[in-house]
Amino acid sequence: MNHPIPTGGTRPLLIVDDDATFVRVLTRALTSRGFEVITAGNADEARTLSQRHQPRHCVLDLKLGEENGLRLIPELRELVPDVRILLLTGYASIATAVEAIKRGAHDYLAKPVDADAVVRALLEGSDAVPQGEDEVIDAPEAPLALRRLEWEHIQRVLTECDGNISETARRLGMHRRTLQRKLSKHPVRERPNQGS
Repeated sequence: MNHPIPTGGTRPLLIVDDDATFVRVLTRALTSRGFEVITAGNADEARTLSQRHQPRHCVLDLKLGEENGLRLIPELRELVPDVRILLLTGYASIATAVEAIKRGAHDYLAKPVDADAVVRALLEGSDAVPQGEDEVIDAPEAPLALRRLEWEHIQRVLTECDGNISETARRLGMHRRTLQRKLSKHPVRERPNQGS
């Protein structure tokens, strides 16, 4: 996808996602909110566009076909040191969120997301001092349900294996198809603890 080089010193917002429909909808929504948007469908396009356009913001999907968005975060930060990266994923996981922040993302949202949530995540604190490590993620006060603990453990091992399903299944001692079936299900949602 060819995009004009930004003029007047403005720096665009880069969306990196292989879901063309999602990209089209989010591009339209963010453009209507005043952003100049450029898009990439894979990691190679993202690197090229980042080098050429020096985007101020990046909305990056965790799953880019066979590629893993986590691996791309440090590369984008090297190409554009001050880019604010928001990682999106269909499966919320504490392990993935922690890893994304460690690798240089500024925030993390689970899909489906709306454009207002994306804008808030990209702009909140953009001129402020970065948050401390202890402020990145609040640990749950109540113990997690067993199925949720299993989900978190699978996500942690998957992150350690850079998204490699076969290696993750081997380390977890389960069949690859069993792991794929577990990953295709949405994680168990925890009810917020209203009273303490």
